[in-house]
Amino acid sequence: MDDEHIYKRHNKTLLLYHLVFPTKYRKKVLTKSVDITLKNICIEISERYEIKFLEIGTDDDHVHFLIQSVLTMPVSKIAQTIKGITARELFQQHKEIKKQLWGGNLWTSGFYVNTVGQYGNRDVIAKYVKNQGKVYNKLYESQLTLFDL
Repeated sequence: MDDEHIYKRHNKTLLLYHLVFPTKYRKKVLTKSVDITLKNICIEISERYEIKFLEIGTDDDHVHFLIQSVLTMPVSKIAQTIKGITARELFQQHKEIKKQLWGGNLWTSGFYVNTVGQYGNRDVIAKYVKNQGKVYNKLYESQLTLFDL
């Protein structure tokens, strides 16, 4: 199997993300022809940015992406880049979408993101970490929650 890591001068990474973008108002505007255009736009984004689209799945009112990117690009910037470019280009190439959305935004303001592990899930990695070295400390039992600022 080919090595899918991204090698940079001082790091080696394999960062995979599952992103989901719902359309504004959950309008069913992602037709087959829009899907083809979206795929081509994503190929162009891959050529200009360090964002590799591995898979794209569209439904009428939302799209799923499996992407790989680099350590220096936060996932919020990845989402912002994809949402901005795809919306602009889809509005230009499919004018009917903008009409269906009353001239507004293509995507909702938020998005869903989850990291994807190629080499194991949380339990597998936790076991691996536990078996490294002489000392092991488990710091948290449950999902971390952060306070709103």
